[in-house]
Amino acid sequence: MTAATTGPSPLAPAWLEYPEDPNALAPQLWASGVQRNDDGQIAVQGLGVSQLARDHGTPLLVLDEDDFRGRARAFRDAFDEAFADLCGGVDVYYAGKSFLCTAAARWVAEEGLRLDTASGGELAAALRAGVEPAHIGLHGNNKSDAEMRRALQAGVGRIVVDSLDELDRLTELAAEAGAVAPVMLRLTPGVHAHTHEFIATAHEDQKFGLSMAGGLASQAGQAVARALAAESVDLRGLHCHIGSQIFEAEGFGVAAEKLLGFLAEIAAEHGVALEELDLGGGHGIAYTPADTPRTPADIATTLAGVVRGACTKLGIRCPRISIEPGRAISGPAGFTLYEAGVRKTVTVDGADGTTHPRRYVSVDGGMSDNPRPVLYEADYSVALASRTSASGAVLSRVVGKHCESGDLVVKDAYLPEDVGRGDLLAVPATGAYCHSLSSNYNMLTRPAVVAVRDGRARVIIRRETEDDLFARETGL
Repeated sequence: MTAATTGPSPLAPAWLEYPEDPNALAPQLWASGVQRNDDGQIAVQGLGVSQLARDHGTPLLVLDEDDFRGRARAFRDAFDEAFADLCGGVDVYYAGKSFLCTAAARWVAEEGLRLDTASGGELAAALRAGVEPAHIGLHGNNKSDAEMRRALQAGVGRIVVDSLDELDRLTELAAEAGAVAPVMLRLTPGVHAHTHEFIATAHEDQKFGLSMAGGLASQAGQAVARALAAESVDLRGLHCHIGSQIFEAEGFGVAAEKLLGFLAEIAAEHGVALEELDLGGGHGIAYTPADTPRTPADIATTLAGVVRGACTKLGIRCPRISIEPGRAISGPAGFTLYEAGVRKTVTVDGADGTTHPRRYVSVDGGMSDNPRPVLYEADYSVALASRTSASGAVLSRVVGKHCESGDLVVKDAYLPEDVGRGDLLAVPATGAYCHSLSSNYNMLTRPAVVAVRDGRARVIIRRETEDDLFARETGL
């Protein structure tokens, strides 16, 4: 086997620093209960990964439930405090699309959060978990009649309408049911978020929301007029979401100012002060040591300052504010545990005209349990989890077992040179958008999800079986 070269590699991206200690864990990447135990294993609340792998197999998504709950409380408390003098507090809706099952739905409800759902299936999970319907929101750019009827029947607290077409259809469905639909209008304020093109959602040229271009003559203005005129619609307020995995504060502030200005225009034109304003989510987390996420307190304080200033300037009362963090709660709370298999070292041409080695380490999962690197070119980090190593670090690429050359788990990382078959590797910050986006590509079964609380692990989603793979086939 060709040996890899320890030390910094010219092939490494500029943000990736060579580690002084390849066994060290960068704390911003991991749940608060994660650390190495006395025998060198990564452990969550004292439970070593080797025990977790023996009990539950790999790949395995491990959630620190205490960390998840703590992050939920941090958003609730920080925003309530920052907005106490403006609107009495904030309604925090957990964005269920980031990670949702009945257990997670109960966690957020128990911590005093509400729940935002984006499909009939997510709505079903919230209702099965016993979440108060008035604390549930239904989102989505193309809700089916069945989804809207179910939301009306269940009595959800808000339906976030995404288009004029959808508003007209919901108005009809509510009238047929003898109900009044509680509506928030999702607007696109034309704010450019500094994130990947596919997760920036407030510019004009994309599928979400009603355009504000043109003021009250815009699609957004037309929707307001129609909703106010409809007897079967209760227009609660406005909603926006500028994107995901955003670190800068400026975009959120600009969006808030634009929507508050629009609320003032609506009040002047229609004589109605809408009661609610949802400023969305999308706050970034650390996937690599180069990422610098903001704390909930910093986010809340900054946003409250913008809202306070805008309301004073416009001479309007502050509406009830709501936000929708998802990734910022679930993402850092989870890590994925893999078992290493095949490894090889290849030679790559460098920009300097010379060749350099790169180590490939294959694991027993891949793009079926985390498609984000393929979809968004997302970077992740990785650590040797089942032991420590005295070897030097080599530039490594952790790849999955799928029949795709783009099946990357971690594109660039420094791992100990002696990592090999049977070692356990842990990829942090996988609590969001990994299980939610998982698939059965190549007919792999999806991993189990275990939650650890007070030092005890329990399965909250069991591992799929081969029987599950064939359960929907007919004629077997």
